[in-house]
Amino acid sequence: MQRGLNLLQQFAGTFMKDVNLGVMLIDTSFKLIDISDMACRVLGLVRENVLGRPVDHIFATLPPEHQLVQRNILEGMVVRNHALSWTNNRERYELLLDSNVLRDESNQIAGAYIIFKDVTNLRSLEEQVQRSDRLAMIGQIAAGTAHEIRNPLTSIKGFLQVLRKTLQEQGMERESGYTEVMLTEMNRINELVNEFLLLGKPKNVTYSSVDLSQVVKDILPIINNEAILHGVIVQCDMKEELPQVIADKELLKQVFLNICKNGIEAMGDGGHLTITERVDNEERRVNIEIHDTGPGIPLFVIDKIFDPFFTTKQEGTGLGLSICQRIIHDIGGHIRVSSKGFGTTFTLSIPFP
Repeated sequence: MQRGLNLLQQFAGTFMKDVNLGVMLIDTSFKLIDISDMACRVLGLVRENVLGRPVDHIFATLPPEHQLVQRNILEGMVVRNHALSWTNNRERYELLLDSNVLRDESNQIAGAYIIFKDVTNLRSLEEQVQRSDRLAMIGQIAAGTAHEIRNPLTSIKGFLQVLRKTLQEQGMERESGYTEVMLTEMNRINELVNEFLLLGKPKNVTYSSVDLSQVVKDILPIINNEAILHGVIVQCDMKEELPQVIADKELLKQVFLNICKNGIEAMGDGGHLTITERVDNEERRVNIEIHDTGPGIPLFVIDKIFDPFFTTKQEGTGLGLSICQRIIHDIGGHIRVSSKGFGTTFTLSIPFP
């Protein structure tokens, strides 16, 4: 029996270190007795600093309704497959949580356990499929109607330009101003049609080995010019050598420019835009993080920002991030966004061979 007990203890210790699950054990005084390494990583905790502390002290900075563990768990409340979002520094996780009490030989409550798994990639895949269906439908409609829209636009624009010139020659400045407004709005319609076309599968895509550091360096002058206009400071944390990825270089430039420009505009006047390169050798991915110090994205909005036509900008079409996401997904990557109300981080994760 002693041998069996020792083996069980060894298993428990190895389980808490190696298991790819978040595990927390608490006693009847609501103190944390043990926690798995994966739970520490996701929750942003240091194991030695939290063991033996009351759970409500560990999460004291969070409002009660957002705390991971509630005291009524010790009253026998059972939780199964409870979905919740958790933001740790610049990483946002989608978690699926179970919890229940632990009872001793006399059926008295001796503590409780909380187990959660990271389903971020599964949730992202599900949303990707839904968005891809919507984008494909929009792309098909756009491809079929763009020609019919552009032809009358070209005719109307040509006649308006002639009318504007005639009005100017006759000194009718106010009426000429009206034509300027109409021409501006027509250009906006034309730009919208162009963005519609980008939602379909891009034509003449050229996949090759791409150095992501070089892509970032190529667009830095454009980003810096945009930053200067808004009083923003751009900082880059470059790696010496990044693994090559398989992608279309020009499309990647479009993605980085769009996200950097969004970050700069979100900060208004002043702030810092930070571009960081990281390599995840375990997952064989290159991660590019684009972090701004703006006001952040509200939680009720953050799940919608990749939806087609969703925008918080007055002049926006709501297609930019949808197009960016499709470009990254087409090369097997994904985009994650996290925001805590004091800045936003977009993480572009791209696989390498």
